[in-house]
Amino acid sequence: MIKIYRKTATIKAEQFDGSYEMVDKYELDKPIYLADGGTFGIETLEGYFDIEVGDWIATGINGETWAIKDDVFKKTYTEMPVIPKEVSLSIKDWKKRHRGLDQIFGIVYQHEITRTQGSTNINWIMCGNQDTFARAWLDGYTVEEDK
Repeated sequence: MIKIYRKTATIKAEQFDGSYEMVDKYELDKPIYLADGGTFGIETLEGYFDIEVGDWIATGINGETWAIKDDVFKKTYTEMPVIPKEVSLSIKDWKKRHRGLDQIFGIVYQHEITRTQGSTNINWIMCGNQDTFARAWLDGYTVEEDK
């Protein structure tokens, strides 16, 4: 029976701009002719591959790198949600206390119904960030100050 899966590993990636800085950083082989933009070479665990300006260079959990065509990258990956530091601390605390999303959204809903002034975290969630909060809770996140 076929089942449906999604990737759960987190990668770091940056779009290749053809700069000498990136060529040196990833130790890419330089092309001889650059009139048409040219292709560069990148060494991966699976062998040697061409990479062009606009492609993405991904770094995996073990430091391995590989090239991904821009259209494939955009269909496969999405940037981690960016949340305020206070919200990230609350997520850690709520998870440590075994709270569920249903409980958190229940608290948010009660504050909205009673129009009470909630904490900064609850106000952030209430102000149109419910989807971002849920993605951060489920998939991980980047803290605003770390960006």
